[in-house]
Amino acid sequence: MTHSSTATEAGSSAPPEPLTAPFLAAVAQAETLIASAEFVRSDQDLAEGYDYLAASIAACLRLSGAHGTSHPYFVSSTGPYAKMGLDNPDTLYYHATIEPSAEYVVSGVRGSTVDLSFQVLKGDYTATEVPGGADAFDDRRIPIAADGSFSIRFGPAKPDAGPDYFPLGEGASMLAVREVYSDWSERKGSIRIERVDTIGTAPVEPDLARLRKRYGAAAKMLLTRVHTWFNFPKWFYLDLPVNTLTAPRLTPGGLSTQYSSVGHFDLADDQALVITVPKSDAPYQGFQLGSLWYISLDYVNHQTSLNHAQAQVDSDGLIRMVVSARDPGVANWIETTGRTRGILQFRWQRTDRPMTEADGPTVAVVPFDALAEHLPCFEDNRIDAAGWRDRITARQRAFAERMLG
Repeated sequence: MTHSSTATEAGSSAPPEPLTAPFLAAVAQAETLIASAEFVRSDQDLAEGYDYLAASIAACLRLSGAHGTSHPYFVSSTGPYAKMGLDNPDTLYYHATIEPSAEYVVSGVRGSTVDLSFQVLKGDYTATEVPGGADAFDDRRIPIAADGSFSIRFGPAKPDAGPDYFPLGEGASMLAVREVYSDWSERKGSIRIERVDTIGTAPVEPDLARLRKRYGAAAKMLLTRVHTWFNFPKWFYLDLPVNTLTAPRLTPGGLSTQYSSVGHFDLADDQALVITVPKSDAPYQGFQLGSLWYISLDYVNHQTSLNHAQAQVDSDGLIRMVVSARDPGVANWIETTGRTRGILQFRWQRTDRPMTEADGPTVAVVPFDALAEHLPCFEDNRIDAAGWRDRITARQRAFAERMLG
């Protein structure tokens, strides 16, 4: 007779709840949320939701293991295979978990990317509010050596701190880093984070209590992730008139040097949006589509985004893009990949002046068959099937090199 059967027969105690139980319950609850989403119109919409859920499950299990603050390291926050928060196709996102009472050294080498920025967040994204930015800045505020190397510190406020020291506000819990590309073949940088009082030591080995806590954290993270991004489009997009874009405005919860123009589209198969915007003097200007799950569309194998370095600029200095399901035969086609509804998003970053309405886009809904009448440089914009395949090949190869860099 085994020990376990003896304990059971004696009725001494019930077996403990499986460690994975909270996470499995959260997965079931998240699946219910996906299946009941009010914007689901077709099986394809639902399939996309379940794909989003699968990636979120994988991401939350992975990220819950990086949640300890004793020995922090940078992890990918969002990316092509675990998307959230309308991820920018031109950006690599990293974050590390921190606590305000400790001091951290962040060091590395700046690549040739157009922008490198840091943001300290307090609290988590929740279903009712965006996180407060304790501090947010780009690399113009940090000392960078001639070879691109840098070393900065984050920690409790202290007197006489130098330009390489950034105080952590009350409740600081995360350091987010964004590396932004205009040309996807730009050279990726390197970065690491070290906690000053634990450098050279090892973290505590996980035990059952810590693993139970990890699965609980992953459960909370998954439901927060799904709830939050269900609400975000409602907060900032879906109350706007359809097939329009706002004037540029400071990005909610973002950097002080980042502006956005936002909207949402709803197009029939025989309609297209013609979006016209001046090529900006800002170092970065990008446009993308997103789904109503608030994630980017496939930007590797389809042209669902364009920045000012990738787009064709007309002779009058304007960029004209065509958003449509059908191929209009122009270089600046933005593919809806079969979707009739979705998110529209512009970003301007590393700005040194306010972006005004004159810097922003204008939008026209036009019959697909009449597109040539609304594109003054139509003949110059045209591209054949071979040329289009070359554009997609360039995206695929540059992306592969960027992710492996």
